[in-house]
Amino acid sequence: QVVNIYSARHYSTDQALYDNFTKETGIVVRRIDGREDELVERIRSEGAASPADILITVDASRLFAADRMGLFAPLQSAVLQSRVPAHLRTPNWIAFSTRARVIVYDKARVDRAAVSTYESLADPKLKGQVCVRSGAHPYNLSLGAAMIAHAGEAATEQWARGLVANFARAPKGGDTDQIKAVAAGECGVAIVNSYYLARLMRSRTPEDQKTMAAVGTVWPNQQSWGTHVNVSGAGILKTAPNKANAIRFLEYLASDQAQVYFADGNNEWPVVTTVKVQNPALDAMGPWKADASPIERWSPLTADAQKVFDRAGWR
Repeated sequence: QVVNIYSARHYSTDQALYDNFTKETGIVVRRIDGREDELVERIRSEGAASPADILITVDASRLFAADRMGLFAPLQSAVLQSRVPAHLRTPNWIAFSTRARVIVYDKARVDRAAVSTYESLADPKLKGQVCVRSGAHPYNLSLGAAMIAHAGEAATEQWARGLVANFARAPKGGDTDQIKAVAAGECGVAIVNSYYLARLMRSRTPEDQKTMAAVGTVWPNQQSWGTHVNVSGAGILKTAPNKANAIRFLEYLASDQAQVYFADGNNEWPVVTTVKVQNPALDAMGPWKADASPIERWSPLTADAQKVFDRAGWR
């Protein structure tokens, strides 16, 4: 009665998920944590002898890449089909939580109306004001893939070139670093994942509270296709020795109990629409429209997004 999980989610709070699953089912979770590329390579090198039942990772681009390698088996679960919205699952893998790619801006220097869309960040009026992490990071590649799906490759490249021309500095650091750079006046605006913002909003340290007092948040593209949403997700491996237990674990991730945990424990949004979120930071961000494009439509375009960003000089 075991399930073996290779996980690239690096959140220590996830341990509560595994403990609760074992408590409810009696199935022991054996987990190996690591970086996405390392875990995928380990699965490939282990081949048919791999003990792994499930690969968990963040970002649709990484899940698509693993699926393209032929690692995942088809998911056959009426529970998952009924609880996970169709646009957040594919035949071989599912999303179980979401996070939004939002815009933060310096309230003292930048007009909120001037940064209401992703496209607006390429406006020459923002020259020398944009901060963002590397164009090679999956968070940005997924955003680029979604933009290609909506606007086409040529328009996305034009946007990326305008964005690069507006950089305040060369891309560096993570999303929290971008938020703090805006608060410090190094940048006027940045693109970040929502759960980094929520962490700072829930922090009690004076430094973090000062940071959040200096920045505002925008849900981009509310009048068009909506704010881009990325995911944490999982698939069951073709070589899984405990497929039945693996299915039970993924179904557990779609349960109300686990879905609430993603909101409370890591400031992510549940994929199950009926789950009530009681996270003060997420509530404070207010209502918003998410991009509801099928993840299966845009996740294959991340390689194209990388080529676009390379040509635009976003490195």
